[in-house]
Amino acid sequence: MQNKHLLGSGAGSTPAGGSDFIPPPPPGRAGRMPGMGRVPGVKPKNMKRTLLRLWAYFIAERRRLWEVGALVLAGAAVSLAAPYLIGKGVDAVEAVRVDGVHPVAVMAGLIALAYIVNGISQIFQGVLMAGVSQRTVRLLRSGLFDHMQKLPVAFFDTRAHGDLMSRATNDIDNVSTTISSSTSQLMSLFVSLVGSLIMMMWISPLMTLALLIPAGLALLLTQTIAKRTRPMFSRQQAALGAMTAQLEESVSGLAIVRGFNREQACVEQFGEMNDAYFKASLSALIWSGMIMPLMNVINNLSLVFIAAMGSSLALRGAVTIGVIASFVSYSRQFIRPLNDVANIYNTLQTAVAGAERVFEVFDEAQEAEDRTGAREIAADAGIRGDVSFDRVRFGYDPEVPVIRDVTFEVPAGTSVALVGETGAGKTTLVNLLARFYEVCGGSIRIDGLDIREYTRASLRRLFGVVLQDTYLFAGSVAENIRYGRQDADDAAVIDAAKRADADGFIRRLPRGYQTELAESGGNLSAGQRQLIAIARAILADAPILILDEATSNVDTRTELRIQKAMLAMTQGRTTFLIAHRLTTIRSADRILVLERGSIVEQGTHAELMLLDGAYARMWHSQIGA
Repeated sequence: MQNKHLLGSGAGSTPAGGSDFIPPPPPGRAGRMPGMGRVPGVKPKNMKRTLLRLWAYFIAERRRLWEVGALVLAGAAVSLAAPYLIGKGVDAVEAVRVDGVHPVAVMAGLIALAYIVNGISQIFQGVLMAGVSQRTVRLLRSGLFDHMQKLPVAFFDTRAHGDLMSRATNDIDNVSTTISSSTSQLMSLFVSLVGSLIMMMWISPLMTLALLIPAGLALLLTQTIAKRTRPMFSRQQAALGAMTAQLEESVSGLAIVRGFNREQACVEQFGEMNDAYFKASLSALIWSGMIMPLMNVINNLSLVFIAAMGSSLALRGAVTIGVIASFVSYSRQFIRPLNDVANIYNTLQTAVAGAERVFEVFDEAQEAEDRTGAREIAADAGIRGDVSFDRVRFGYDPEVPVIRDVTFEVPAGTSVALVGETGAGKTTLVNLLARFYEVCGGSIRIDGLDIREYTRASLRRLFGVVLQDTYLFAGSVAENIRYGRQDADDAAVIDAAKRADADGFIRRLPRGYQTELAESGGNLSAGQRQLIAIARAILADAPILILDEATSNVDTRTELRIQKAMLAMTQGRTTFLIAHRLTTIRSADRILVLERGSIVEQGTHAELMLLDGAYARMWHSQIGA
């Protein structure tokens, strides 16, 4: 199902070339269409760069990270003291009691205290890191959503919406989980690793050397497997995004799916994507799952080396049994971080793959900045609504023009209808007027000033829009009508609904104007949604109206009543009418007939009928000779 931009959902929304046209992706991204039935091959990304970008989001939490670091040091200190106390306890087995207390009991108490303090430290680390991770991810997700609001329409035309949703939810959740569970753990493991190595070197350099051989083998093994699993985790996240996109499209278009008996085809397509995700996940998990068994083998080999070296030293009287016991405990603390780092690294792979997909969206260029000194149109600026197109040229691909040297003028307060076959460029023209796309040549002017001299935000406040595929937001009926004018009171909302002939059916809803609408207004008929959209445009009270097949989803009787309401609404306003049903635009002040992005005829209905050209042929094909 094709994604449609704001003004590109009605008839004539596609450029020349056919009704299934999808604007090409930006340069350098040709062919990358997530969620379109295949899992794209993903190259291994720059993990270091991604981690540095994530670190930038941690900066706001540096105070709490220092607190976590202090707790990590405290916990590591008592944890490192425990093996030393164990060795002392072993050597004190044959010692005499002092004041009725055996030294072993003292050592046992100190060891227990050390483990208790370490446990309390870990609890507070978890509490602090939970807050750090959630605040960091909230900042990341808010930044992503804010950035997406500023991306050009072309970006959304070339992306599956479900894939974007997956990036904003699944991928960021993976980052959140990793931050929460791994950050303090990595800090603790680093301190434990360094501290254990120092203590082992202090106890016995020879036994430490025997331990470092299998430790080096473990690091080499981890690095080798990590290189292989990194692209696997990237493909896993890409496959999840594609599957989410398919799910979102299937749910949104369920009525169409059932209407064309495509349930089984959808199931099969989803099954293919699910299978692709299964294969990508299975490969990643199998390879990452090899690390722990292999690390256990290496750990056991390290104990063999330590036992051999320790026994030799003990027989020569170089070390005591207690020293060997302490060294074994330190070796476990040294090896355990290596095991845990390998495990965390696997988790980190998934998080980095998700973060890379999020940062891919961040790296997309936003809409070009407004020109320096661009005018902010005030609400009381008195915009008349004179519109002129002067030799306007445009193409989604500059080498393939869609609009070719279009020139016409619409005096303020008059209406112009755009007609032509699907793909002729009708909706593209109004997209250019609203600056959803920038012209490649020529200029568009409002009240004599190039629209690029206005700020985009204030320019778009000049338009009231009614589309063929009406979109309603989650919320009440009143909130949807008030969407374009938030300061309107209830009386103004009701008046707009009456003028759109929507008041009657709204009052019959369970809670009238306060009835909550389902997603996209799914609990209303197509005609009812259209009437609410018309009421929304009436309430916005904009000087320029864009009506893209505004009455296409209502019955003939309601259409006549809406046309009467729209006639009153358009009085004194510049109006652009896009229609396939020619009876709806018969009374327009001027009709422009487009073919392949060019105006081939223009005039009133009567003038065009006298020409007996393209317009007359369309009229006769609809109405009859």
